[in-house]
Amino acid sequence: MSLVIKNFSKIYDKTQIIKDVSIEVERGEILGIFGAVGEGKSTLMRVIAGIEMANGGQITYNSIDFTDKPCEERGFHFPSLTNESFWKSVFNNDKASQLADGEGQVLALENALEQAEEVLLLDNQFCFMDRQTREQNCQKLRHKVKEKNLAVIFATNSFTEIFDICDRVAILHKGKIVQSGTPREVYEKPNSATVAKVTGRNNLIEARLLTSNKTELPEFLTVNGEHRLFTNKTNKNLLDLTDQNLTLAIRPEHISISFGASFPEDNLLKAQITNIVFKGETTLIKLDANGLVLDALVLRLVGLNIGEECMVGLPPKRILVLKNH
Repeated sequence: MSLVIKNFSKIYDKTQIIKDVSIEVERGEILGIFGAVGEGKSTLMRVIAGIEMANGGQITYNSIDFTDKPCEERGFHFPSLTNESFWKSVFNNDKASQLADGEGQVLALENALEQAEEVLLLDNQFCFMDRQTREQNCQKLRHKVKEKNLAVIFATNSFTEIFDICDRVAILHKGKIVQSGTPREVYEKPNSATVAKVTGRNNLIEARLLTSNKTELPEFLTVNGEHRLFTNKTNKNLLDLTDQNLTLAIRPEHISISFGASFPEDNLLKAQITNIVFKGETTLIKLDANGLVLDALVLRLVGLNIGEECMVGLPPKRILVLKNH
């Protein structure tokens, strides 16, 4: 049994906020809806919940059509903790006014998990919780979903929560689903610069292709710094776009830092350390390679100081070639 949304659209004041969104979530599964602020996540959740009606599309659960069902009837089957519904219905009592926002979200989640029998919709459910409380409730949510065999849609703008909670994720951008898959698949293989940017810290490098699209290891010239970089095999359709710049992407944790020599094919660049940001379990190092600004992430900082020069390596197999949109 699954909850199926096909070609949902929503228009406000002649502006289309949700554009032909189609998603499906099975019982026992948590599907994440992820995007930056203002991309339409809450609007989509309100439409699915029946708080607002769609301007097009279909919603079915267990092959039953709920598209034209009123909010009250749909909400009975799809209990939701959207920004409005949970404050109005769950907390319409004197005790609510005495609770901090985080405590309120914990109580709301407990009530929702107790009441939900088939489907549960959660919108930005952990935004007021501290880290420890959030981790505890993430575990509670996952346990209850498996125990009660719930189908859950979870909307958030935190990809950390997507990693902690979700089995699959759909990336929402400008009201459209632009990529879907497991959280790891989307993080490691974003299909565009837009997805690469919003799913965690990333080095996005504008570059143009130097070699033939039939070359085993394509070579690019960066716009900033004019560095020659090799990449791994890539989509030949992208390499056919020789009349426009492409985006090279490499995560900070994949950049290596050294003071020794290596081979040109290792994409070794000379860079200056411009800043060091201690972030607890990791350290973020800001680098400038002749105008090409890079972030590198290391577990332990040894022998590095601001203003010093070092060599940074961008392994070809770690560089993705992406379309800009």
